Formats: sequence, C-alpha cells, structure tokens
Amino acid sequence: MSPSEKTTVEIEGRELTLSNLDKVLYPGGFTKGQLVDYYVRVAPFLLPHLKNRPVTVRRFPDGVEHQGFIEKNVPRHAPEWVSTVVLPRKGTGWGQPKDPGRETTEYTLVNDLSTLVWLANLAAVELHTPMWKVGRDSRPRPPDLLVFDLDPGQPAGMRQCCEVALWLRHHLEPHRLELLAKTSGSKGLQCYAAIGSRRWAPERSNEFAHEVAEAIEREKGDLVVSRMAKGLRPGKVLIDWSQNNTAKTTATVYSLRAVASPAVSTPVSWEEVERCAAGKSEGLSFSPEEVLARLEKKGDLFAALL
Repeated sequence: MSPSEKTTVEIEGRELTLSNLDKVLYPGGFTKGQLVDYYVRVAPFLLPHLKNRPVTVRRFPDGVEHQGFIEKNVPRHAPEWVSTVVLPRKGTGWGQPKDPGRETTEYTLVNDLSTLVWLANLAAVELHTPMWKVGRDSRPRPPDLLVFDLDPGQPAGMRQCCEVALWLRHHLEPHRLELLAKTSGSKGLQCYAAIGSRRWAPERSNEFAHEVAEAIEREKGDLVVSRMAKGLRPGKVLIDWSQNNTAKTTATVYSLRAVASPAVSTPVSWEEVERCAAGKSEGLSFSPEEVLARLEKKGDLFAALL
C-alpha cells in the first residue's frame, strides 16, 4: 500500500477508513500500520485500564522525530459513535455543572476497540489518563489510583529508579497499600496502588503522596528528591507525587511512547525491579512485540488495579 492509499475496515459493526498506514512514525521504520496493529493486539489488556477515564493523546502525524501535539478535546471530525465527556477545564470540576462552552473540554472515552483504532489511525502514539474515572452521571468520581512517578536526573538512571521503587514499596506496607510497578516507556519508573476502596477526597491522594515523597527524601536524601527544582535533581531520582493532582495525567499502561525507538509503558514484576536495582539486568525497556509476548506468557501484571 502506498502512503496515500486508504483502506476500509469494519470493527464492532462500525466502518473505519484507515489511511497512510505505510507512514513511518519512528526512525527505525516502525509505521502507522504497525502502531494500529499493536493497539489492536494489546486492546484486550489495555481497554479495561482506559474504561471511563478521560483520555488525552499525543499525536505525531509526521512521526516522533517531528513536533507532535497534545490533544484533549475530541476532534471535530470524530465519528458520532465516539463516546465523550464534557468537563470543566480547570481541574476536574468536582461538583460543578458540566455546562459546555469555552471553560470546558470534551474528552474522548476509549471504551471500545473501534475508538482505540480510530485514535491510532490519527497517529495518536501516546494515551494519557488521570487517576480517576467518570461515573454514569458523567461526573468525576474520587481517585481510585495512587501514583508515584520516578524520574531520574542524569547520571542516575533506571537502576536508581528501581532502588527508590523498592524503598517506596517498603514504606507503604504499614499503610496496607500494595504497589505495582511499570516502566514509563521513557527513562523512568511509575508505581501505582489501588485506593478506590478508601474513598479519599480528591485532594487527599495528592497530599498523601507528597507526605510519602518527603518522608523518603528525609531518609534517602543522597538519592531522592521530592521537590521539582531542576538544580536539585542531577544524580537523584525525583519522586513526582504531583501526578496525583486531579488535573494531571500519566501515560496509560501499555501505551506506546514517543521516544527514539518504539517503547511501551510496561508492567514489571518486583523480581525484575530487584534484579535491575542490584545491577543484574541491563535495564527495563520493552518493544511492542516484547510486550505482547510478555502478556501471552505472564498475563496482565496490572490486573489488580482494575
């Protein structure tokens, strides 16, 4: 198929036109067709994690080497069957009416395969979601996930992120919070815990994560920083607690990332984290094919968060 050709497919009874499938999106030759194929194959594991979460995408129609753009509002040309939710732009508008207008954003809800493929055809390389869902009334529910985003400042790298992840896990045990880890798909690690049953107020998860990050910085200040100032970060791992702010998002598990080679935000076992922390592995980075093979062998290591 030449880059300008189009093809029509039927998914879940809906007709979609796919175009430019031969368009190269990554320097090594990874194409938009391969992007679509990956998201179709990973969908049984990815879609449950996207369900009812407003999605922000990073689109790269000219490939990841070129300037992409962030898109929160559903495109005007979206098919009528795409599910959306209208929310206030500032924060998430807890308890506010969802009146459309300039102060609102109409987010896409990726609750089915046809919507996922439609976005992939728009070169939506990355999918980002918040730590909360919308309910049947189309209003935000309390956060059901807690996240710690571990971001290394050079020369620190993935090994140091794994060390910090193990400290985090140990620190949270008295709180009866079971952490799960995934790669960011870029240079860091992200640790999640399910908190839905705790019914925390929206601001509580951010406050709690901040308290934890500061406590670990006090204990392990030679390697950990909880403050965003760039001058504090060289050689240390930032525990970014602020990703729990209800207005923020992180890369969804199994999302591709716009880095030099196709890499996926991938769940990892604590055994893998321990080996990496001990310097017994070369690092944690996984291609789309490696992720699909892992899922076939290990299943969804993030299933406990659903």
